[in-house]
Amino acid sequence: MKRRKINIVTLGCSKNIVDSEKLLRQLQTGGYNVLHDSGDYSADTVIINTCGFINDAKEESIDTILRFVRAKESGKIRNLYVMGCLSERYMDALKAEIPEVNRYFGVRNISDILEITGTRFRQDLMTERTLTTPGHYAYLKISEGCDRTCSFCAIPSIRGKCVSLPVEDVVKEAENLAGMGVKELILVAQDLSYYGYDLYKAQKLPYLVSELLKIKHFEWIRLHYLYPADFPEELIPLIRDNKVICRYIDIPIQHISDKMLSLMKRSHDRRETEEILCKLRNGIPGSVIRTTLIVGHPGETEKEFLELKEFVKEFRFDRLGVFAYSHEEGTPSYNNYEDEIPEEVKESRVSEIMEIQQGISAELNEGHIGKIMKVLIDRREDKFFAGRTEFDSPEVDQEVLIPVEYNLTPGNFCQVFITQSVDFDLFGKPV
Repeated sequence: MKRRKINIVTLGCSKNIVDSEKLLRQLQTGGYNVLHDSGDYSADTVIINTCGFINDAKEESIDTILRFVRAKESGKIRNLYVMGCLSERYMDALKAEIPEVNRYFGVRNISDILEITGTRFRQDLMTERTLTTPGHYAYLKISEGCDRTCSFCAIPSIRGKCVSLPVEDVVKEAENLAGMGVKELILVAQDLSYYGYDLYKAQKLPYLVSELLKIKHFEWIRLHYLYPADFPEELIPLIRDNKVICRYIDIPIQHISDKMLSLMKRSHDRRETEEILCKLRNGIPGSVIRTTLIVGHPGETEKEFLELKEFVKEFRFDRLGVFAYSHEEGTPSYNNYEDEIPEEVKESRVSEIMEIQQGISAELNEGHIGKIMKVLIDRREDKFFAGRTEFDSPEVDQEVLIPVEYNLTPGNFCQVFITQSVDFDLFGKPV
């Protein structure tokens, strides 16, 4: 008898990837042949795990749903289910506007999804995954939801308050990933800094990382999304003194103006932001600091934008991303402020910040020429192998490009002599 096929299509962030991988594992155990992001329409059933965070992500999710609706109408697939953040946030509207979908699910309905596919939910499998990333790296979600009240963010209304996974469950899942050959473990959450408060009434991220260090298989452990306020400063010596922890600090500050930080309902002002950034830069020699910014939030005049530009020039972040403010229903900003800044002004501000960062990155990259760096090879792409240093996370940061003549193996580490640089990439050859 031919095995049944289910194709899961994942949109959005790394946390959605983890959710899909856990669902895939459950379905696989239930007897399904599971596919991920397959475009060949060979599966009888498609499940779309959507993102609903900002406008661009919502548009991508809706476009993907409509593409598979057309496939269903033409008989290429039979069942179409939609889950995830968009579905959680706009359930009633989606049912009304796109009724061709067989059923919509939110973000906490894995057992219901399994039931409709005829698969029994198994709690004992929740620390197991079917990886969709390259086998040498994997994301590890340590908590769900967020207790912060940032005015621009819809996550608390979609995902709820922070729910930390117990340390022993996180460690067990990490051990399973190590057994699958994962070499780089990337910890993710809406806010790593807050991990443990709900379960243990204390910051437990440093303790969790210490426990993960006991799993000797990993060569890199990377930390994503550390909120600036109440930063767990025990991490600083932990990162400094342990080569396994990447010297990569992902700390989204969003803005630097006191006025804007207040309007955004962030829990830190400029002085506190500068203080923790300097502690990180001085306390972890050789580290890189990555941040994200939002421009065009209601209330941002040229004065506040100029202050932000000058700070970017002055601090010289190693890695930086910037987003135009998105006026999201249900957020405090949406309820309290007019979306007064034209889109063209927002996009112009994004471009100005990125032009500054492009120059900074080019200068920093030029300083790496002649150095030997440890690189994890991710894939082959055209005439190059693409890899990363410990200072770069997959999908969001720059890469090291090595000519294919050197015949490297994706998933392996190698020492690379840096021969050339451009604004956002390095080039080299193995030594």
